[in-house]
Amino acid sequence: MPLTDWEHVIAAGRESGLLGRLYWTLWRAGELGAVPAAPAAHLHSAWLAAEAQRRAVIREVDYLVDVLASVAPRVVLLKGAAYALAGLPPACGRQFSDIDLLVPRAALDAVERRLNRAGWLGTHHGVYDQRYYREWMHELPPLRHPQRGSTLDVHHTILPETARFRPDADALVSASRSVPGHPGLAVLAPEDMVIHSATHLFVDGEIPNGLRDLLDLDALLRHFGGDAAFWEALPGRARELELGAPLWLALRYCQRMLGTPIPRGCGDGLVADAPSTAGLAMLDACYGRLLVPQVPEARGGIGRNSAAMAIFLRGHWLRMPLPLLARHAFRKGVVVPLFGDGASSRP
Repeated sequence: MPLTDWEHVIAAGRESGLLGRLYWTLWRAGELGAVPAAPAAHLHSAWLAAEAQRRAVIREVDYLVDVLASVAPRVVLLKGAAYALAGLPPACGRQFSDIDLLVPRAALDAVERRLNRAGWLGTHHGVYDQRYYREWMHELPPLRHPQRGSTLDVHHTILPETARFRPDADALVSASRSVPGHPGLAVLAPEDMVIHSATHLFVDGEIPNGLRDLLDLDALLRHFGGDAAFWEALPGRARELELGAPLWLALRYCQRMLGTPIPRGCGDGLVADAPSTAGLAMLDACYGRLLVPQVPEARGGIGRNSAAMAIFLRGHWLRMPLPLLARHAFRKGVVVPLFGDGASSRP
């Protein structure tokens, strides 16, 4: 491949946060030797940065478990931190932005107080934001450690309280698997990990890392898919958690865009959760623009911007009832730009 093509690959990989994963993929395939020196240096640098982040996440999680031992004896990791601690393929070369934890709702106040005492402080202080997170969302306002710079998202379930889908968080915690060598730490069961990843990508209205998240799904499905029992359990588990719709979309786009090997008939049990013909055509048009590599100079554009807005609106519609959505949009789109978001603002 000529250097001019490599320039596009490096730019798209950096924009998508996937340079480290590309390095790992080429290394695993034994193809690094075919990469010219200049792009190889970019790839190697991204890999080293990703590995440093992965090690930092593992250290921080081990510290968190010690901090929370008295108030949350079983902490369930989600997304990137879970992949790193469990040694799963999506962690290889992955960039990490925060650490996501799932704790029982009954322990939420005690967990927050314990984290505050250990140095993690809230980042959203406005009255409206506090109410937004504590009454309507599925997590505390994000917490950040000022010295180490780590950011925590502490969840009590995986979707907002106001969402159209209502998965049972206790069922997720009950089925979670302990992490060997890390007492008190767990990750979601394989089926639940895939379903949560699908929900994060196809219910959330903002997908700045959409391609990375789709690749995470592909890697999880390939990794767990060697066990036939996984495929047999996956559709039923999704319907049990009321999350058949995002899983149906995940299987569709993984297969269509990445060639993920999915057994024929796996999605048959999810047919009732599939979108309408018109809805699917809209989603195909949008995700076809959003779940592909982007180079900085091609960022945006009418088609991509329209697709992003459509998915943004769909995500909020799935996560909030219409009156709350209208109120929230007015608050963030009109009140905050005009008057700011001070801590004294009324909810």
